[in-house]
Amino acid sequence: MPTDKPILVVDDEPHIRRVTELSMKPLGHRVLVASDGQEALNIAKRENPCIILLDHIMPNMDGREALDQLKTDPHTRDIPVVILSARGQLAVGHYKGFEAATLFVSKPFSPTLLRREIQRLIA
Repeated sequence: MPTDKPILVVDDEPHIRRVTELSMKPLGHRVLVASDGQEALNIAKRENPCIILLDHIMPNMDGREALDQLKTDPHTRDIPVVILSARGQLAVGHYKGFEAATLFVSKPFSPTLLRREIQRLIA
């Protein structure tokens, strides 16, 4: 039976969004998806997810701007945010502007390892 709070997956690439969504399903939460930062903000305010997996580079509103807005809004600031990035330097700690993120994951990622990390963060 799904738990109350969903997981929000945000990525502009449909195949990455789908792989991430399928990776999260075994955790027992509803999985919501968004294709850009603005859509993610709208869903986060409405659905109050337990965690957000947020792509770094997206059109319209990128991950950095979305993270900033999530963390300054009283309704969303306490939601853990995991940044997914094809830019390896983010994953090893050079993440200026992303200090408010809970975790960094490099793409491509192992679905099993990502699921394990997300489970640890929402436990």
